[in-house]
Amino acid sequence: MILGMSTSTYTLLHVLISFVGIGSGLAVMYGMLRAHRLDGLTLLFIASTTLTSLTGFAFPNEHITPGIVVGILSLIVLAIAIVGRYVMHMRGAWRAIYVITAAIALYFNCFVLVVQSFEKVPALHALAPTQKEPPFGIAQLLLLVLFIGLTVMAVKRFRPEMAVVSPLSRNTREKGAA
Repeated sequence: MILGMSTSTYTLLHVLISFVGIGSGLAVMYGMLRAHRLDGLTLLFIASTTLTSLTGFAFPNEHITPGIVVGILSLIVLAIAIVGRYVMHMRGAWRAIYVITAAIALYFNCFVLVVQSFEKVPALHALAPTQKEPPFGIAQLLLLVLFIGLTVMAVKRFRPEMAVVSPLSRNTREKGAA
């Protein structure tokens, strides 16, 4: 039992939250590449990614695991992203800091997705049963290279002062103002 749920139910909840974080994070990254703010999706991404890390800590472990380390690092970069986005309003250097830290948080989620895929998907597990084999390393290297490229492009393209505010963002603000 974890927080009053069976381990399988809690795991399913954790995985669903993770997928929400990854999906909304990919949408936010796409938005940054297209100079769209996507304020509502950004809030969903930050909240679900934070919740993913926090729920990960509740799994029973007798020692610090790589997953716990990734969760701690994710919370650190998310805290910086939150400051950059909501406290400093992406002014000056905080724009690039926000983009980079949000991208790192999304990368961590995707990194764990690859790890879990190699553990749980039989075809991938057969290719790299210990995750020390070349297919696992190649998959993680390709993911890292992809995220470095996307992050560099997002830093160059995302300018909140010139960004298009999406209809979702306007609706979110209008509801808050009402």
